[in-house]
Amino acid sequence: MATMTLEAAYRPTDDEPFMNDRQKEYFRRKLNAWKDEILRESRETLAALQNESENHPDLADRASSETDRAIELRARDRQRKLIAKIDAALSRIEDGSYGYCEETGEPISLKRLEARPIATLSIEAQERHERNERVYRDD
Repeated sequence: MATMTLEAAYRPTDDEPFMNDRQKEYFRRKLNAWKDEILRESRETLAALQNESENHPDLADRASSETDRAIELRARDRQRKLIAKIDAALSRIEDGSYGYCEETGEPISLKRLEARPIATLSIEAQERHERNERVYRDD
């Protein structure tokens, strides 16, 4: 149990080798915790949708309920896609490519991975993609 407490306090730093075993385990736990939280929220939402009364005599109440349901289902679809990205990141940890930019092969900063552990591009590559999207979107 003491090991668990020590590891819980661990944060990756630039002073250690990039994507060493300790960093990989840190991000594996972070990704799995995020996935577990999404799945828990999904189960709660599903239970709430199933328990919600379908018989709204008032048309406005029924319309409001259907709108709420549609919003929840869209949110769940976004979360389903996010789980796929989390699973892909976990696979990259296993194959050794996690933490490296898909475009340049350079390490993605620990700060970026901490904020967005599913990142596949360095901040520079991401900014290039976003600039290109804007250029093509304006056409």
